[in-house]
Amino acid sequence: MAKPLTKSQFMAMLAEEAGMSKKEMVALWEMIVEKIYSHTKEDGEVTLPGLGKIQKKDRKARMGRNPATGEQIHIPAKTVLKFRVAKAAKDNIL
Repeated sequence: MAKPLTKSQFMAMLAEEAGMSKKEMVALWEMIVEKIYSHTKEDGEVTLPGLGKIQKKDRKARMGRNPATGEQIHIPAKTVLKFRVAKAAKDNIL
C-alpha cells in the first residue's frame, strides 16, 4: 500500500490539474477550509457535495465507568464534530 499524499503533494497535484500555480492552489484551499470552519461554527453543519457532511453536535453530560477501577465517574457535556461520508464517496471509493 502506498504512502498517503502529503499536503504539499496534494496541492501540487491539484495545481497541475487546474492549471494554477501551487501557491495559488494553497491560497484557494486555505480559503475553502476557512469557509467550512466558519460556516460549521455558525450554522452547526456544512455539506460538502460528493464528500460528506460535517456536523457540530452537543453531547449531554452522563455517568460513565472507569474501566480500571470500575468506579462511576461524571462525564461533562461537550461539543464534538462528526463527519458523515456521502453515499457518492462510498460508491466511488469502495
